[in-house]
Amino acid sequence: MRSMGLDYGDKTIGVAVSDELGWTAQGLEVIRRRSQADDLARLQAIVLQYEVTEIVVGLPKNMNATIGPRGELCLAFAETLRHALRLPVHMWDERLTTVAAQRTLLEADVSRKKRKQVVDKMAAALILEGYINSKR
Repeated sequence: MRSMGLDYGDKTIGVAVSDELGWTAQGLEVIRRRSQADDLARLQAIVLQYEVTEIVVGLPKNMNATIGPRGELCLAFAETLRHALRLPVHMWDERLTTVAAQRTLLEADVSRKKRKQVVDKMAAALILEGYINSKR
C-alpha cells in the first residue's frame, strides 16, 4: 500500500512515494508543468508504476491557518486528481515544508543550481512524511 505525496506549484509538481509498507517517504521526481493533460498523464504513470493507493497533496495555509489563493488552487487540483485518477486524495498542511527542504539542502552544502532541481521533490517527501507519521 503506497502513498504518493505532491508539492503542487505553478511551474513544477514535486513527487514523493512511500515505501511498500507505508513507513517512509522518498522524493521521486519533479514534473515540469506543461499542461493539465500532460501533468495528469505523468501522475497516472507513476500511480501505475508504484501501485499507489492514495495521494497526499500539500495545502499551503497562511500562518494564521487560513487558506489563500495558492491554497484554493491546490484544493482545485486535488479535486481534479480525485476524478481523473479515481483515488482517495488527502490534503496536508504544508506550511514551511519548502523552507525546511531549502534549509536541509543548505546545511548539506548543495549548490544553488542543484537545490532548484530537488527542492520540490524534497518538499513532497516532507509532506508525505508528515501524513504518514500522523497515521501512526
